[in-house]
Amino acid sequence: MTLRRNVVSLPRLALGALVWLSVVASYDAVAAQVGYEPGHSPYHDIPRGAVWALSVGHLGGSRGDVGVGPSDGLTGGLRYEVSFGAVGASLGLAYARTSRFAQDYTKDSTSRRTGPFNDPIVLVDAGLQLVLTGRKSWRRFAPFVGGALGVAIGSALAQDTSGYRFGTKITLAPNAGVRWYPARRISVRGDFRLELWKLHYPLSYRVVTTTNGGSVLPAAAPLDQWTAHPWATIGVGWTF
Repeated sequence: MTLRRNVVSLPRLALGALVWLSVVASYDAVAAQVGYEPGHSPYHDIPRGAVWALSVGHLGGSRGDVGVGPSDGLTGGLRYEVSFGAVGASLGLAYARTSRFAQDYTKDSTSRRTGPFNDPIVLVDAGLQLVLTGRKSWRRFAPFVGGALGVAIGSALAQDTSGYRFGTKITLAPNAGVRWYPARRISVRGDFRLELWKLHYPLSYRVVTTTNGGSVLPAAAPLDQWTAHPWATIGVGWTF
């Protein structure tokens, strides 16, 4: 199973709005070279300093072919950001109240799947972002694109006796978003990212018994599978 089949299509409206904002901001950047009166310029310096941001959101996406991957949960997170001009770096920590199903390989296909069960994960990442309007905001908006590398940490699920564990996964996350600066130290930000991680299934999913009528996975099916998880958040930041 390829990654392409697992990627959930991005919300067109959110991405379209971000692209529109970026194009308009770039157009004004060219116009700005002609000059604005200081009191009428749409450009404002982005506040300098480190930022602590709190956010809430939702993590969705694929559970994998077997359905045992975590997904579909509300998230809460804390992020630390520091700017180096148009490029910024961030460290993030989030808790996702996800759920997943369990597969009992000893039962037949009509009764082996149970759940969903609550199975939260912790997400930790480090990332870089490029502000598309440079060191300034456009009408107090600053769209950005970036990416992050991190880990997703799960816990054991008592209801799953198959030997499957989510464990700790390396995550990749391209992202895009926009920050709005209504005041000197306050920022409101929306962020959309695509969390990617690889599931690893146990060998028990290939076992055929006299009671299960066939294995959970075909004998030739891979035990590893990439899944994609759209993650949208909105938050408030404070610049120190």
